[in-house]
Amino acid sequence: MTKIDTSSPEHVLPTPSHTVGPFYGYALPFRGGEDIAPLGHPDTITVHGYVYDGEGTPLPDALVELWGADPDGNVSTTDGSIRRDPATGDYLGRNGVEFTGWGRIQTDTNGHWYARTLRPGARGGGAPYLSVCVFARGLLVHLFTRIYLPGDDAALAADPLLTRVGERRGTLIAADEGRGTYRFDIRLQGEGETVFLEFQ
Repeated sequence: MTKIDTSSPEHVLPTPSHTVGPFYGYALPFRGGEDIAPLGHPDTITVHGYVYDGEGTPLPDALVELWGADPDGNVSTTDGSIRRDPATGDYLGRNGVEFTGWGRIQTDTNGHWYARTLRPGARGGGAPYLSVCVFARGLLVHLFTRIYLPGDDAALAADPLLTRVGERRGTLIAADEGRGTYRFDIRLQGEGETVFLEFQ
């Protein structure tokens, strides 16, 4: 029987709580997580982009969660983002009719993600936005940010958060690619790092 000296750090194997994932890729992604808008809704927009690490390398195993208000600025209280069959536990998917405002997307092998949703309406005094939560390798804690969509220059100019971040505001505003498609890259570190938020 071989004995291992556990008092010496080099002989102790790290446990999952001591290592940095990604462990979430096993159970958190779900089919249809990118389809936030009801199926066939005429006002569906597509938001897409890449998640990059500090060296500018796309991450193939990041998760991006989006949630936002409906076009009237109301936050949905509808159940149904991840419905399961009560008898079998199998995943049923969304009901395809109601807008939940929430989705979870795993990046593909090229670090790309996309979601189909509805353009959010304004809530309160700021410009409308999509809230974002990012899970990625090397992160001990997930990160929060926002995606502002172009199109209302006055609202963007007056938004309190965009005003506070000054010249870095461009990292929070998606690029309009036309035909209801917007690009928003998430840079975790380095040049052009996305502005991340801390909630207290």
